[in-house]
Amino acid sequence: MPGTMTDVARRPRLDGLDLARFLALIGMVIVNFKIVMGADALAEGGVLGAIAQGLEGRAAASFVVLAGIGLGLGAARASGGSIAAVTLKRAMFLFVAGFVNSLIFDADILHYYAVYFLFGVACLPLSTSRLVALIVAVNAVFVTLVFVLDYDTGWNWETLTYSGFWTPAGFLRNLFFNGWHPVFPWFGFLLFGFVLARLDLASAEVQRRMVVFGAVALVGAELASLSLLPLAAGNSDFAAILTTSPVPPMPLYALAGMGAAALLIGLCLMLAPPFARIGVLQLLVPAGRQTLTLYIAHILIGMGVLEALGLIGSQSLASAFIAALAFCLAATVYAWVWSRRFGRGPAEALMRQLAG
Repeated sequence: MPGTMTDVARRPRLDGLDLARFLALIGMVIVNFKIVMGADALAEGGVLGAIAQGLEGRAAASFVVLAGIGLGLGAARASGGSIAAVTLKRAMFLFVAGFVNSLIFDADILHYYAVYFLFGVACLPLSTSRLVALIVAVNAVFVTLVFVLDYDTGWNWETLTYSGFWTPAGFLRNLFFNGWHPVFPWFGFLLFGFVLARLDLASAEVQRRMVVFGAVALVGAELASLSLLPLAAGNSDFAAILTTSPVPPMPLYALAGMGAAALLIGLCLMLAPPFARIGVLQLLVPAGRQTLTLYIAHILIGMGVLEALGLIGSQSLASAFIAALAFCLAATVYAWVWSRRFGRGPAEALMRQLAG
């Protein structure tokens, strides 16, 4: 159950959250490598196809929920003015980093994060019930916008390119409505993280409830979509509302994304103590604490290597998985070695230096 802000502030760091960040990062790397390598999960099918489709939108959503938990826990440990100032500075850092990153990788998420944080800092004082109402509201706004505006504007779905991104109107449309991770409704994932941050995450009972809620929400959303889609036969607009696909991110997708995040985080919190006893957690946590560095590295270094090897476009799904897992293995080793010498990752250290 939700605790007081004082209770939250007294809680120790939970390594399970770092483990969840690490696993969410692996999911994002797999999805992004699949995109740039031109692998088609739907066409190839099989186990890898099912995994890839399951990760699409869910891994990134879990990442945003974890960011919300981090911001919520940080707010509990700091004064309102202090957390607001630091968050605004970090939002500016992420916006610039994401803006530059977008020159290389169209599906960048960092500049969206910056805007989530800008809006999120104003929502930190809200009660839990109001946060839940706001989550519903941002999803309702998105559905309304889909019927008022043309969701396909700017998109070439064959090449997954977005024209007009570097124009003011196109950038704002992409940012708030029809980009890869638009504020409506993706901001709801950050708010969901705020809600989870108010729980006693160290409690075994809370962790079990998160797992149960996550599994029910995820499976329920998928089953609801499968059951309702036949009713929309011949009506593409109605059918779009009933999907759990991240593009467009309709309410059932949002529910599935929040369920996946709660399930992942609950399981990681439960598994952290036994993993620590056998020495596995200590190897993985450094990567979970350097996800900003590793996210940037998977684009600059990982995709750079793919391009140098001629692996961009028209590759198999198996090749994308192998490349992604090879990068993640190398990243895990790097993060462990770096943390023993320097502690924070280079991007995290730079952001802390500039933004506090």
